Amino acid sequence: MNSNDSNRRRFLRRSLGAVAALFVAGCDRLNETSWFPRILSSSEDFSRGVHKALIPRKSMAQEFTEADLSPYFRSNGTASPESRLYQALATDQFANWALRVDGLVAETKNFSLAQLRALPSRTQITRHDCVEGWSAIGKWKGTPLAEVLHAVQPTPAARFAVFHCADPMESDGTSLYYESIDMDDAYHPQTILAYELNGNPLPIPNGAPLRLRVERQLGYKHAKYLMRIELVSSLENVYGGKGGYWEDSNGYQWYAGI
Repeated sequence: MNSNDSNRRRFLRRSLGAVAALFVAGCDRLNETSWFPRILSSSEDFSRGVHKALIPRKSMAQEFTEADLSPYFRSNGTASPESRLYQALATDQFANWALRVDGLVAETKNFSLAQLRALPSRTQITRHDCVEGWSAIGKWKGTPLAEVLHAVQPTPAARFAVFHCADPMESDGTSLYYESIDMDDAYHPQTILAYELNGNPLPIPNGAPLRLRVERQLGYKHAKYLMRIELVSSLENVYGGKGGYWEDSNGYQWYAGI
């Protein structure tokens, strides 16, 4: 990351933080109105626009050296999906697992782990920033998402990539985790489908056999246990309509740029 990008990001954080501070004292009363929640919803689009205006679309997240690697890369979210299907795939060392890519594409495809490994790869050492308040630096290797998109040929109507996962978020096995990103981030060179962590096959707690790494966003966007990628024109009819599990259930912002 160059100094200009770093300065822009610091300016963005300070600016958005100042705006947020103006509302903290009266937010409870404002939330009771009919108009303020709509403003909060629209502010996310505004902050995303400001972020993209200040930081070039292809700006790279900071990368580190092997000397910077964290001694232990903890698991964020689910550590082992409580799903019969997933557990069966894991028992078989994912030999029968395949990633389905469909939706607004010229050709639906299923990719085995071996097929993904045969595609061009990218290795990057980056920092994972979790909303739970911790960070860790890991070395990731995987297939650039752009390579997979090239293989399926998205139609012009495709605006978002939706990542469907194997981990249920409810104790009864329902509410499978999902996330989404726009096509700008989908084609970013640091957006990869990672199958290795620190030189070894991706461990189950970290998302085996495949997880998303979208390095310019917070950790909850980095979907684990990938099963399917669906290209869509809108997020309105995908689950709760807000673009991700935590966005639907806990009001997280859809765009989590850092």
